[in-house]
Amino acid sequence: MPAGLVWVHKPESSLLKHKQLRSQILTAVIACAIVLVSPAAFAQSVSGTILIKKRLTKPRVTASVPMYQRGPSVQLGEDSGQSSRQDPIAFERSRVVIYLESGPPDTQTAPAQETEVRQMDRSFMPDIVVVPAGSTVSFPNMDPIFHNIYSLSKARSFDLGSYDKGQTRKVSFPKPGIVEVYCHLHPNMAATVVVTPNRRFARPDSTGHYSLENVPPGRYTIVAWHKTAGFFRKTIVIGSSEQATADFFIPLDIDSKQKEQTAAAGGASQ
Repeated sequence: MPAGLVWVHKPESSLLKHKQLRSQILTAVIACAIVLVSPAAFAQSVSGTILIKKRLTKPRVTASVPMYQRGPSVQLGEDSGQSSRQDPIAFERSRVVIYLESGPPDTQTAPAQETEVRQMDRSFMPDIVVVPAGSTVSFPNMDPIFHNIYSLSKARSFDLGSYDKGQTRKVSFPKPGIVEVYCHLHPNMAATVVVTPNRRFARPDSTGHYSLENVPPGRYTIVAWHKTAGFFRKTIVIGSSEQATADFFIPLDIDSKQKEQTAAAGGASQ
């Protein structure tokens, strides 16, 4: 050994600890990189406009006769769609729900919600609510008369029985679907619970614009559902750096059928 040099022996245990520390640091760096490049890091928004040019909802006709009343007289709530103060097209837009029906798995579980649908003035208020699957809706009775809320929908059927003012009943909605709700005692009462498969849903504003935020890249089916016109679907693809746009024109179904019948009749006469 050259003069002036001192040989230092490192125990094998120290070398092993040094290798383990390097391995742990490398693992931490890789984990951070995975987080940074995960799909959520490239999440974009989906936006669009609901285009409606004609009235779709038929005016509600409820006769003022005893068969619609049980117990004390209760004034029938005003149908917002028939109000002279309500823009008919804005009203139709308010009957629309937009949501993502299918696509890559959602890594963030939709938080369960509890929503309230009041029974007031022999009406449901609001008459359309949107909740993710797994949520609960309560139905408090605000009228001085009995109500009996029920549904025969495939997505969720139930019968809450008759209950008086100040009482409430709750219903859970474990799976997605459209649930139509009625009252056994008051045939004019109707509401809809839209149960979405995930937390990505929206309602358009009065101008028809909507937006779904923080949607990871992927291929999706986006749905626009209208209370009267039904379902409209489109396929969208969201890139890592591009937002997606999906506009929906919701026509009056009866007009479309009339056009088809007219075209068929015209072809048959030729």
